[in-house]
Amino acid sequence: MARHVISTLAVLGILLPFSGLAVAQEKTSIKLGVLEDQSGDFAVATIGKVHGIQLATEEINAAGGIDGRPLELVIYDTQSDNTRYQEFMRRVLQRDKVDAVFAGFSSASREAYRPIVNQFDGFAFYNNQYEGGVCDANMVVTGAVPEQQFSTLIPYMIEKYGKKVYTIAADYNFGQISAEWVRNIVKEHGGEMVGEEFIPLGVSQFSQTIQNIQTAKPDVLVTLLVGTAQASYYEQAGAASLKVPMASSVNVGQGYEHKRFKAPSLANMYATVNYIEEVDTPASKAFVEKWHKKFPNEPYINQEAENSYSAVYLYKQMVERAKSTKRDDIRKVIAQGDVCFDAPEGKVCIDPKSQHMSHTIYLAHVGEDHTIDFPKVWQDVKPYWLGDSGCDLMKSDPSAQYTPSNPPVATK
Repeated sequence: MARHVISTLAVLGILLPFSGLAVAQEKTSIKLGVLEDQSGDFAVATIGKVHGIQLATEEINAAGGIDGRPLELVIYDTQSDNTRYQEFMRRVLQRDKVDAVFAGFSSASREAYRPIVNQFDGFAFYNNQYEGGVCDANMVVTGAVPEQQFSTLIPYMIEKYGKKVYTIAADYNFGQISAEWVRNIVKEHGGEMVGEEFIPLGVSQFSQTIQNIQTAKPDVLVTLLVGTAQASYYEQAGAASLKVPMASSVNVGQGYEHKRFKAPSLANMYATVNYIEEVDTPASKAFVEKWHKKFPNEPYINQEAENSYSAVYLYKQMVERAKSTKRDDIRKVIAQGDVCFDAPEGKVCIDPKSQHMSHTIYLAHVGEDHTIDFPKVWQDVKPYWLGDSGCDLMKSDPSAQYTPSNPPVATK
């Protein structure tokens, strides 16, 4: 049976003896649906997303809620199952009557539930790094996208290590579209693709792939592997003494493989992340301290956890400025172009054209002993591709996903 939890912390104020909360509870609560994988193949990377939402909710309720109204969480475990996303999305929108939904890890899950959000005119936050391209007025995306991650990462790797690039990617829309981005950026910077493989999500044996990489002799290996099974690649590659420098937009920042696997399996991995707990700033240190105080057994705070935490605060600002939880009223606030939040990673803002979020992008490098250093940081990297290519949700809503080979058509 699927887990269904209504946060008593949000509803009853347990452990929060704050006078503002008592006042807030006299008013109708604002309901947030939370559909995330607390079990299944992606759970390692996604439990922290639920915790980030819970932490932000606790803080907001302790401070009096949103315009005096408490937040109430309606949480379902989607179990890394796309059919559950569809089932529970219908349930939270139709039966639970939530005001907004925070949902989804994989792009396949997002695309499974997105038509349902559109059907019932819901409002959903996708707080995950992904392959980009979704232009949909019913969605706000807080995760990093290719123009923020690959446009920084790939040129750095080519300049440092060489022009021959090999990509291994999960065989679904995330991996396929991300690989297209890699292909294009490699070409733009005078590089050469010497190999490309798409691997089904359930695969956990990589001997042939490792042989193929050894034969191709790339200067850079781009790894776009997703889930527990595919993460087996790293220890197998280490055992085979494959020492090609690795580059990723998804590893380290999501699945914290540098913590889960023995050194030096992830040695010389470079990942562009918008946040990981090693970020050494006062804001990050304060965030990590309060996080572990609330969740002392949390193994790692990944970028999706931070995105989810920030998303609740962004939603709070949207509702307070709109003086409404209605999607159309909130979108009028987004259209002003100044919905921002001082997040643990740094200041973030929502782009009004695409409803995607700007980020600080950290180049995380994994050492031989699996410690992290940051050789480069890019400040305020905007999600420019959709808007520059023709997506403008202030003018029209195609509710579509685009790719570099299939860009949006600009609205006149």
